[in-house]
Amino acid sequence: MKTRRILATSGGYVPGPVQQLVRLGSMLLDALALTRKDRPRVCLVLTATGDPSMYYAMSYEAFNAAGCDVTELKLFTQPSADPEERLCGSDLVWVGGGSVANLLALWRLHGVDEAMREAWTRGVILSGVSAGSLCWHIGGTTDSFGPTLQPVTNGLALLPYANGVHYDSEAQRRPLLHQLMREQVLPPLAYATDDHVGIWYEGLEATSVVADMVVAQHEGPGAYKVELVNGHVEETRYGVGSNFS
Repeated sequence: MKTRRILATSGGYVPGPVQQLVRLGSMLLDALALTRKDRPRVCLVLTATGDPSMYYAMSYEAFNAAGCDVTELKLFTQPSADPEERLCGSDLVWVGGGSVANLLALWRLHGVDEAMREAWTRGVILSGVSAGSLCWHIGGTTDSFGPTLQPVTNGLALLPYANGVHYDSEAQRRPLLHQLMREQVLPPLAYATDDHVGIWYEGLEATSVVADMVVAQHEGPGAYKVELVNGHVEETRYGVGSNFS
């Protein structure tokens, strides 16, 4: 059986050589290396921002610069390919940020949810940032509905946990996640990431903390295991390079 891997992040890209260009951060380059392909086949899925041509062009350029064969699965104004065929024919799927609520609605409408699950079981690496991190979990906090964050609870649940993104840069994220866990709106176990940080999952297990660049393990951005214990939320920080145990 192939290893089922997910890279759930609050990052992915770093600034490119000139304005309007980006490059892949270290954790995405390492994810590509895990495919063990000379030219990994990457599928971009930018549903959460409405499939904007500018972001596809920028992402194509970044993955091409990293030596990938790049394609996409667009849903506007109609699916650009059969979802299962396109996703399962890839080595890595990258899901961009934006509205996770809109993403989930459209994925279910067009069968992308089941196609993602099938790709995962076949060993395709699923990865993404922000909405592209929340979507793999049961739910988390989102600005999909307006500037005041609200819960989203209908994620794909490939990972049976809550998820927190942009944990260090958006003030509402941490307290709302804690509140929703205490109120049992979200599960009693969550994983969260600061900006530029990602968490690897193998199967259902969180395994390691990675980042877009070199980060000191004991300071700077990190990841968090957040647990509800006897009605109280307890948080454990894991520095970049740490393993969960």
